[in-house]
Amino acid sequence: MFSPIDNYLINCGSSESTTAVDFRRFSGDLSGNHHSPLPSSSNGAFPLRNKGNFPDLPSIYRTAMVFNKPTKYVFPIKEQGTHMVRLHFFAFNSTRYDLGQSQFHVLVNGVVVLSNSRRVISSEKPMITEYLIKVLNEEHLVIHFVPTKDSRLAFVNAIEVISAPKDLVPETATYLSSKGIENFNGLSNQALEVVYRVTVGGPKITPFNDSLWRTWIPDNEFLRSSFGSERLYFGGRIKYHAGGASREVGPDNMYNSARLIKSNNDSVPNVNVTWEFPIIGGYKYLVRLHFCDIASIQLGLLYFNVYVNGYLALQDLDLSSITGSLASPFYADFIVDGNGIENLSVAIGPSNSSIPYVYDAILNGVEVMKMNNSHNSLDGEVCAGFVLKNWASGNESILLTFIAAICILLSIFIVVRRKIIDSRNYVPWSRLPMNASEDNEIKT
Repeated sequence: MFSPIDNYLINCGSSESTTAVDFRRFSGDLSGNHHSPLPSSSNGAFPLRNKGNFPDLPSIYRTAMVFNKPTKYVFPIKEQGTHMVRLHFFAFNSTRYDLGQSQFHVLVNGVVVLSNSRRVISSEKPMITEYLIKVLNEEHLVIHFVPTKDSRLAFVNAIEVISAPKDLVPETATYLSSKGIENFNGLSNQALEVVYRVTVGGPKITPFNDSLWRTWIPDNEFLRSSFGSERLYFGGRIKYHAGGASREVGPDNMYNSARLIKSNNDSVPNVNVTWEFPIIGGYKYLVRLHFCDIASIQLGLLYFNVYVNGYLALQDLDLSSITGSLASPFYADFIVDGNGIENLSVAIGPSNSSIPYVYDAILNGVEVMKMNNSHNSLDGEVCAGFVLKNWASGNESILLTFIAAICILLSIFIVVRRKIIDSRNYVPWSRLPMNASEDNEIKT
């Protein structure tokens, strides 16, 4: 059982601890517990309680910490390396604020992880964003919430900061492009946003059934061509082996199900099974594919091809030669460019080495993760420094405008006051008689 060194579970806007649906304990950030960091700008942060009638709503979404100026949470880090950061949002409405109208940025250790908050905020259901951030030569992980100038409102319901297993993000991956296949080094130094985590052929996997408390959704909505394929569920034991996928990389329930292509006669079917995932252009994406031969009756019978974005990623893949046994998991990481496309595709199909009367392709799971761009951002073309400076300059301009208005009012007040004083000291003026000289003395 995985036991993380750093494990912060924060129930924001509350002084009470609460238990999530996966039986983990979230501590209130107002409880005074040293394991529950308080937001740093206390005069710009205040708690809000959801008084709506949502009987099935998990308790962590019944409160929120709301911010009307840049505020940060600071988490002391004991273990260097990759950390999982999950942010929970549910835009409930209260008598004071409508959280659905909030707009804000979120920065994690200098990475802009969220710029357009509207894409993850919902008043109908809770939303969770997940990031993999490497903490290197730092003693803290810092999360900034920065409201936009228009909204002046940001919020969060719950925060998770968890040190990740060492094997979760490797150093290298395979980069696929029109120029061919090459190695991509330094993958673990990239900031990643989990966009899709999909179990293929099986039901939804909840955090309670995953050693890293992840959610895996079914593949149905992403399946574009399934002709000639079938689903399979395996009731046996998944055999994890050293050097392969661990239980932290992928849970048993994901490897226990799959979609397959099967040859039912003496010819190998000429079909591919394809999945498509909508993406945002302008980023590279890490595509992690999970395989586990839970279908074959013996080794050496399953050979197939794997395609990512139309590129041949794996040719004549033979899982038995990699794992040495059946029902033993394996995963492969690929990086592709998201420029100029709206959907990222994954496909499996028979190869020239496929054999009739047996299974000719298999896939158990897919993960798609966005990689940070050249601005060190996962959401937009602005860097963290610009976000913070823009807020400061915005406040300065407001202050200068206020000072200018005060100066104008003071000037008007001074002019009016002088006129009043002058009117009180005013002596009516009359012309001298035409026949009077300036030397004449006026006698009374």
